[in-house]
Amino acid sequence: MLLGANVSMSGSAMFEGAVAQAVSYGANTLQFYTGAPQNTRRKPIEAMKIPEGLAAMKADGLSDLVIHAPYIINLGNTIKLENFDFAIRFMQAEVARADALHAYAMPFHPGAHVGAGAEAALANIIKGLNEIIQPDQQVLIALETMAGKGTEVGTSFEQLAKILDGVTHNDKVAITIDTCHLNDAGYPVATDFDGILNDFDHVIGLDKLAVVHLNDSKNPQGSHKDRHQNIGFGTLGFDVLNQIAHHPALHNIPKILETPFVGPDKQHQHAPYGLEIAWLQSQTFQPEALKALADSE
Repeated sequence: MLLGANVSMSGSAMFEGAVAQAVSYGANTLQFYTGAPQNTRRKPIEAMKIPEGLAAMKADGLSDLVIHAPYIINLGNTIKLENFDFAIRFMQAEVARADALHAYAMPFHPGAHVGAGAEAALANIIKGLNEIIQPDQQVLIALETMAGKGTEVGTSFEQLAKILDGVTHNDKVAITIDTCHLNDAGYPVATDFDGILNDFDHVIGLDKLAVVHLNDSKNPQGSHKDRHQNIGFGTLGFDVLNQIAHHPALHNIPKILETPFVGPDKQHQHAPYGLEIAWLQSQTFQPEALKALADSE
């Protein structure tokens, strides 16, 4: 089972430090942003300590590095087309960074139509991806299933399939499914995940599934909220997420936790990933352990 978490590549340790974080959680795969997801400021490739990070991954048995694209890039915006060229250039550079890091996949939020309608957004996303994607790139751009907050697109398998069908270099695009997003978009994750996978296989194809974001949800099915919750503490529950983590159809797919930090206040926050990974590996839910961590300073 490939199971990891979203970690941080920051400070002087950079890539090597991100690997050390993942190892401390008991992970065997990992995800990080190349910079803050809310902006496009990035360190040069030479400063990322890539040889050290790759050596650490090999030494500690980690594989299938996932690099998340920043979520402020909106290829679906046809209202402010003046931002489109910048988004293309930035994503081309982000692909180059991911390739330099030897990344396997890049989850990417498709975008939002901001009032122009889903069809206009989908067409613009296809146009953008056809400018970004090069035939010799290594990293897969893995379009993420979205919850439907605001005017987001990519909320159904049919919309994602339309984007995939429009991309020229189709072998360079794939899909990330997020369990919280699927639930909030209206899919019955808690009651019929096998049915969801069957639907995905018919509409897109399981061979296109590259990454799973394994998150509980704070909201009921169809809420369109996109609010992640810790494993076992949300509306999906531990048994459902444990089943997904161990699903035979997903065995070789990286499953990444993006659950909230916990703590008594904003100054004392702790990553839950070591506990959550241990629960999923042992298939034993111990909620009192997270509650104790949340109460600790």
